[in-house]
Amino acid sequence: MYRKLVVCMSLLLLAVVMAAPLITADTVYAAGLEDAIAQAPKGTGAGEIDPAAPAGYMGIPGGPQINLVLAFFWAVWVGWVFSTVGAFGGIMAGVGHITVYGLGDYAKSFKDTAPTLNKFVTDSIRVSNQWLVGLSAVVTSANYAKQKRLIMPLGIFLGLGSLLAAFLVVYTTAGKIKFSQYQGYFGLIVFIIGGFMVYEMTPRGASKKKRAKEAAKAFEATIKQKGDISQQGVKTEKFSLGRTEISFFGQTFGFSPMWAFVGGFFISAISSFIGVGGGFLYIPFLTSVVGLPMFVAAGTSALAVLISMVLSITNYMISGVTVDWVLIGVELVGIFVGSMVGPRTGKYIPEKGLKVFFIVLACYVGLDYTLRGFFNFRIFG
Repeated sequence: MYRKLVVCMSLLLLAVVMAAPLITADTVYAAGLEDAIAQAPKGTGAGEIDPAAPAGYMGIPGGPQINLVLAFFWAVWVGWVFSTVGAFGGIMAGVGHITVYGLGDYAKSFKDTAPTLNKFVTDSIRVSNQWLVGLSAVVTSANYAKQKRLIMPLGIFLGLGSLLAAFLVVYTTAGKIKFSQYQGYFGLIVFIIGGFMVYEMTPRGASKKKRAKEAAKAFEATIKQKGDISQQGVKTEKFSLGRTEISFFGQTFGFSPMWAFVGGFFISAISSFIGVGGGFLYIPFLTSVVGLPMFVAAGTSALAVLISMVLSITNYMISGVTVDWVLIGVELVGIFVGSMVGPRTGKYIPEKGLKVFFIVLACYVGLDYTLRGFFNFRIFG
């Protein structure tokens, strides 16, 4: 059954990639980066381009000079985060591109003087995030599948539901979003999810997930005893479009593939807009709606993210969005390293610890970026 699902998914993804150039033949950025730079006023002040300045980000004269060593280690962190909790890789990639590398302030400087360049850099950040998450999702999915901690049917149906949404969002928003809008919505969505996860930690929120807690305890006990976790890993007990059931460490979990498809659509619509993988939305969906333990949700989320990333990245690139390929190349190496380490270390972290880590990141990043984007206010300076 798994082989048939994998073959169907592969054929669909191939068809999407081949059809995308035909669907998006009229590119959003017909003018290109060079014309966007040419339209910007010349000078040495903020929001101006100095033709004599050294080439920086994407070859833009006077653009940010990004430290590639820093970029590598930040990418290792991004890969580790995503592969450990199945989420926040895209958020951390965004934090790196926006804040750590200074691309956020750089894009904002062109808000009034060169709106086209402002939007161009904004879209570049969005798709750069997704390149990092895409590779991490590939490595993470493979590692979790090997450990029998990935629910293949659920991940695939979530991913298939995301395909249409990914196309619609990229096609309707590329070249139209100012950086301040992007940063504000980015933060607001993350903050809301963080608040929802806080509720899950309360007695009332946790009372509905008894089976997930029992499975998590059994998993953690096996790890402490250095047992073979694959022996009690994910097994499909029943499969149908109406309801599918799987077992994991003595507990049975059920879900509807069709509702997973619908959930994937809405999750992808939000995540594609802010330029991330969507794991920070898939994880609450998988743990709260489906009722899975975090140890299974992370791998399943990674597979769903992988499917949506293929179409989203393809559409962005075809629409004329460009990235700094030297930077992306260095980051992808770091992503691979972090994504290989994550599944091997994350299993030693208690489930509650993973959730607390998730919540702290969500609340801080969400609040900070919401205030910056909508009110131009920084929590720390």
